[in-house]
Amino acid sequence: MRNMFLTMVLCTSAVAACSPKDFVPRAADAPAAAAAGSGAVATGNHPEWSKNAVIYEVNVRQYTPEGTFAAFTKELPRIRALGVDILWFMPVQPIGKLNRKGTLGSYYSIQNYTAFNPEFGTQADFKAMVDAAHAQGFKVILDWVANHTAFDHVWTTQHKDWYTQRSDGTISRAVDDKGKETDWSDVADLNYASKEMRAAMLEDMRWWVTNTDIDGFRCDVAGFVPYDFWADMRATLTKDKPDLFFLAEWEDPALHQSFDMTYGWGLFHLMNDIASGKTKASELDKYFAEFEGKFPPGAYRMNFTSNHDENSWNGTEFERMGANHQAAFVLSALTQNSMPLLYSGQEASFNRRLAFFEKDSIDWRTGPSLAAFYTSIFDLRHTQRVVWNGPWGAPQAKLVTDGADKVYAFVRARGDKAVVVVTNFGDAAATVRYSGLAQPGAFTDWFTKAAATLPTDGTIDVPAHGYRVLVK
Repeated sequence: MRNMFLTMVLCTSAVAACSPKDFVPRAADAPAAAAAGSGAVATGNHPEWSKNAVIYEVNVRQYTPEGTFAAFTKELPRIRALGVDILWFMPVQPIGKLNRKGTLGSYYSIQNYTAFNPEFGTQADFKAMVDAAHAQGFKVILDWVANHTAFDHVWTTQHKDWYTQRSDGTISRAVDDKGKETDWSDVADLNYASKEMRAAMLEDMRWWVTNTDIDGFRCDVAGFVPYDFWADMRATLTKDKPDLFFLAEWEDPALHQSFDMTYGWGLFHLMNDIASGKTKASELDKYFAEFEGKFPPGAYRMNFTSNHDENSWNGTEFERMGANHQAAFVLSALTQNSMPLLYSGQEASFNRRLAFFEKDSIDWRTGPSLAAFYTSIFDLRHTQRVVWNGPWGAPQAKLVTDGADKVYAFVRARGDKAVVVVTNFGDAAATVRYSGLAQPGAFTDWFTKAAATLPTDGTIDVPAHGYRVLVK
């Protein structure tokens, strides 16, 4: 397996596809990168409410035929019944018209940071939705695009110096982490050398916390923005609401100075390769030892089998992972420090790529319901402390097996409590021989509720493209 350290994925603001690439911090960020090991956020400052939380990504435009806040609000009880705790809303602000892609444009081309896309509803509609979500026990975070705006954002005419400019004085398209102009033709690059722009950005973020009572932000292409801005963001916004939660769309240990959680892109891409048969399951050993070991202790890692980028540009979990998509979700959801993400429609086996720049509603009747499957995993994460998030959960230990090509197994244990996870990515059922279980004794199969006795060395039967989760 190639070294996955510091990989990321470009957002879908203007690209026709998203692909991982190596990340190199901007020069100004070198001190933050060097200080990654201190883990100021990761080791103790996560909101207590996040200790066993599960996150769900909401695509308002495509979620219902109406595509509105009011229509989505009616779905809250069903989503809560799944066991979801955090609702992450893709951007809800007005979309730029200048250089717009498609008919409706990209959510990530924002025309006004403190206004609402009229297609979705009003500020009152959004606040009513947030209030309803809070009443049902959800936390709500909003997607925030700090790296760029639409070309017809008011700042482009009132504060042109707030943008990166080319040698001819025109405003540049979004610039990547290496200082190179991207091909994102619908978005204008913001200039973080401007103290005034930074202050305005922080004030606009603060507006959402104070006026809509949201609980945090998912920050788009966080690695394209200087890291000291994110430090200012956390310090500024938590003065108003100390238990805010911050998710970075990036994969860099240094970002855990300011963010509670970063994307698990490395594990995601490895799971794609294992599920499709391109890579041996044993490659996970290297990933956990070499890559995850670089992150601060307790750093949350958001793991997933789908999200808006992957669904629209690279395919559904069914396309990429085939019959192994459930085994992949089980493994990624239960690894150390993982917080699992569910994307809109996954619980209904929605098996189609959603158009990104057009109205393209999810068909909730396309396949067999997977609600019981996901609910069972989320219930495990809520009730079994050893698989809780970050510092609240137990460490992960490899369980030695004889199925290195197709099988992967691990244990998370503390004291007399343990969860054993065995996944089989092969086409045939397997009797997996294992050794070295440090917590032998009586277990319960989490999914079937059948009793099982596991000795220190023994065997576990696992179905083809399947999994076993055994709880003590």
